[in-house]
Amino acid sequence: MTVIDSDQHLVESRGLWREYVDPADRDLALTIDDDAVGNAWLMGQGERLGLAEVQTPGETDVIGERHERARRGEAPAVRYDDALPRDHWDPDARVARLDAMGIDEAVLFPNYGLLWERRLTADRAALLANMRAWNRWCAAVAGTARLHPVAHLSLSDLDWLDAELAALAAAGVKTAMIAPALVDGRPLSHPDLDRAWAAFVTHDIAPVFHVADQPRVFDDAWYPPDGTNFVPVLDSVFLSTAAALACTDLIVHGVLERHPALRIGIVELSAVWVPMFLMMLDGGYDFTARLNGSVPAPLSLRPSEYFRRQVRVSSFSYELPENIRAQLQGADLLMACSDFPHSEGTATPLDDYAATGRYGIDPDRAPGLFADNAAFLLGR
Repeated sequence: MTVIDSDQHLVESRGLWREYVDPADRDLALTIDDDAVGNAWLMGQGERLGLAEVQTPGETDVIGERHERARRGEAPAVRYDDALPRDHWDPDARVARLDAMGIDEAVLFPNYGLLWERRLTADRAALLANMRAWNRWCAAVAGTARLHPVAHLSLSDLDWLDAELAALAAAGVKTAMIAPALVDGRPLSHPDLDRAWAAFVTHDIAPVFHVADQPRVFDDAWYPPDGTNFVPVLDSVFLSTAAALACTDLIVHGVLERHPALRIGIVELSAVWVPMFLMMLDGGYDFTARLNGSVPAPLSLRPSEYFRRQVRVSSFSYELPENIRAQLQGADLLMACSDFPHSEGTATPLDDYAATGRYGIDPDRAPGLFADNAAFLLGR
């Protein structure tokens, strides 16, 4: 039985963006630079975008201590390059790690790519240049049969988007991280953006919503100043809000009706909310149709049926995915994930899932969770 991990991360090297960016945009490339005391920082246009650090599953407290040391201006206990294991960044070493984990294939998101999209949104040239640099690196890795790198895309320039999708498709990349957010003030269902969804279908690439510092659902006034916290509390409490909002918008305004071959992934944004969301999606659509005397767009299916047909969601073992599936009346939407090597993740996902449920969950008992749904997202 093939096992596919729907959420792992490969760490970008210090020089990745400079190496893969268009030569004319080299001055816009992100870098990882050391400060005077030896802390490594992700830098963009001379601004610190985040602390560059090595994460290890289960060591969240260590990260907090590391950030506090850096805020005090103290040297790191261990320098970044000395602490970085090879299997965090090297594709060949990651394949060996998969063997040790009992995993056959892994979907690989960026690591530092989760830190900078919102901060670069106002500088579109820098935003797109650094996304393209990562995407070119993805194309170089995509030839590895067991590793499935995830591109990083913006819908703010549709000509650029179409060119990126064409290049990624030619390289065999099957998924791309996008922000579940307004695009220049327009909702994702706006008619101007229908070309984007058509392009995802044409190039057979699935857009994926993943936890990241992206344009926010809530007003910036709710958040502390940048640099105050690694992850604002609101981002953790309302983890799934942006993805739920985006899916609602795309469904009730007919995007999934018009593009039935569009596949969407929701990764590292939890899954426990999905049963209630689908109930509210149908209920809210029905109630407002009666109250308003009209619907946002004519649909041939119930709103929740589009989600079941076209969306797949990663579920950590501690969320008890078998219980979630029971609440979904057996609908098979969930994907196994480890989030390796992040601190909230695990290096033993199969053991973790096996320890859940009355009899435990393993690939033979739950082929959808461990393989089929991730395979669907990958276009198989």
